[in-house]
Amino acid sequence: MLNTLSGRFLILTVIFVMIAEVLIFVPSVARYRESFLLARLERAQIASLSLLATDMIEPDLERELLKNAGVYNVVLRRDEARELVLSSPIPGPVHATYDLRDPSPLVLIRDAMARLADPEDRIIRVIGAPLRDAGLLIEVTMETAPLRAAMIDYGLRILALSAVISAVTAGLLFLAVRAILVKPISRLVGHMRRYAAAPEDATRIMQPSGRGVRELREAEAALARMQTDLTQALRQRARLAQLGEAVAKVSHDLRNILTSAQLFVDRIEMSEDPQVKRMAPKLVNSIRRAVGLTENVLAFGRAEEPPPTLTRVALAELVSDVVESERLAVEDHQDISFSEDVPATMVVRADAEQLYRSLANLVRNARQALAGTGEGGEIGISAREEDEAWVIEVTDTGPGLPDKAREHLFTPFQGGARKGGSGLGLAIAAELVRGHGGTLALGHTGPGGTCFTIRLPKGELG
Repeated sequence: MLNTLSGRFLILTVIFVMIAEVLIFVPSVARYRESFLLARLERAQIASLSLLATDMIEPDLERELLKNAGVYNVVLRRDEARELVLSSPIPGPVHATYDLRDPSPLVLIRDAMARLADPEDRIIRVIGAPLRDAGLLIEVTMETAPLRAAMIDYGLRILALSAVISAVTAGLLFLAVRAILVKPISRLVGHMRRYAAAPEDATRIMQPSGRGVRELREAEAALARMQTDLTQALRQRARLAQLGEAVAKVSHDLRNILTSAQLFVDRIEMSEDPQVKRMAPKLVNSIRRAVGLTENVLAFGRAEEPPPTLTRVALAELVSDVVESERLAVEDHQDISFSEDVPATMVVRADAEQLYRSLANLVRNARQALAGTGEGGEIGISAREEDEAWVIEVTDTGPGLPDKAREHLFTPFQGGARKGGSGLGLAIAAELVRGHGGTLALGHTGPGGTCFTIRLPKGELG
């Protein structure tokens, strides 16, 4: 019970209500003390009227009047003259004097708490204003025992009433909390447990009820979104696992095919044809990269890329290789041109193969986007050196990325911008750049074209 939300709320409610009642109790007792003393003054004033009506009064009658008033003597000041109206022997010295003509709330509270804390019966003097302007002031002397007893009795009744109010309030709040919070939260926890048992099952995704307090509705909606995203991620992960297994099998056979092709290319290099001599080294490099990539897939057997081997890379030469490879892929009827703006002496610290793959993916995506328009365009690669990084930009004059592609730009299988695309190119490029400690970001996109920016942090060149 104490470990439940409703149980703790019940206890806290009782505590807080009792605290509130105590805060009410203190001024209430102070006000009761003031009323008690004012009542004694009023009774003393009534008792003194008998003396004002006649010059003489019997001693027995005087004692009876004082006893009924609950005081030892009564002093009435009229016309600036202080006159002892009724009197009887006082059993001890006057301990304190209290003026009730214009007391402040703090003074009343202080005096009331002091009286409750002092169990000894004392003699006090009380001064007040007579009723109906029957004089300037009235003063009585009385003992404190009856006052303290009456205050304690009143306080106990107040505390008993407070306890009843607390219990009733706590019970009502307990039931309200159970209906408004605890039951919906229990239902939410039940949905979470059922979903956790089979997160791949889309039928177990929680359907928000749309009822209850706003915070719980928001929690249900957030949980439903999280479950939907998690189910999609699990499915995506299963697809990636299946794809990885298939890629490993394909890579195994492709490596054998490329190895045979590499033997034929070695013979082609011995040709005397100038065109063949010019193209053969690039063909050799392409086959060597393909063989290395398939070997990496087989060696690691997973979607993660190996860490980069950082060396000094002549960026202009590498960019030229990328552009030449993509220029060969451009059909004769496609009006697509390439431009390079890379300082000839720029040397970056990177893994040459991985940087080549990153740039090749970006340039290939740009070429395919331009080819899809049927109108051609220009693809540019530029680079500059900043204080802390090398910056490489790949731009095109294409139609820009669609909204769907922007939402999942670097997510595998979801960031494809063209029909039939796998959506892996940008994801691979981003992962390779991150391996260098750098970033790949979309600079801008729109009808005027698209720009991707690679930032590679500087380091000590080896």
